[in-house]
Amino acid sequence: MLEGVDVTHEISSVQRQVGRKLFGPGEARVVTISRTYDAPLEDLWDACTNPERIPRWFLPVSGELRLGGRFELQGNASGTIERCDPPRGFFATWEFGGEVSWIELRLTPVAEERTRFELDHIAHVDDERWAEFGPGAVGVGWDMGLLGLSRHLATGASVDPAESMAWLASDEGRRYVTLSSAAWGEANAASGEPEEAARAAAERTTAAYTGA
Repeated sequence: MLEGVDVTHEISSVQRQVGRKLFGPGEARVVTISRTYDAPLEDLWDACTNPERIPRWFLPVSGELRLGGRFELQGNASGTIERCDPPRGFFATWEFGGEVSWIELRLTPVAEERTRFELDHIAHVDDERWAEFGPGAVGVGWDMGLLGLSRHLATGASVDPAESMAWLASDEGRRYVTLSSAAWGEANAASGEPEEAARAAAERTTAAYTGA
């Protein structure tokens, strides 16, 4: 499924932003990833919310994908859908490792057959942990998710988790992770993080994902 991926094209097709906002008990970090797909709004919404389709590009999901419903992504996060505005977006908790953060998806048609996917991952992260890995800690994972979505929308095929893991361990997969992490480092620096600190955090993220 991932063989023949144009790594440079896939990385450059994604826009990444890092910011802060007042959220709940205090200031939160916001990691935003976006990409425009050659797909109509309703089709992209279906790909992102249909429990039979989500596993084809992301992870197997269980639960009730409705307002107020609980969901669980196999081997990853669970959460509650707190707001839903079909086919434009939703807002949900993202519960992983005993911690709670939030995701907000926005879908915006930009042409008859093209739709912009934009996702915020909002979290209260202390400065020490942020300094270690920066936005790449979650950003690289979302990059990989959008890569799977890109391949699924383009081909209709499903992503095999075992094949994906094998690809990530290949030279091209490691190059993809390295470029993704570096791009998140650049977004971190653009948000005001000192350039040297942003680059060092990106390098640690690359090492964590690749086992280097």
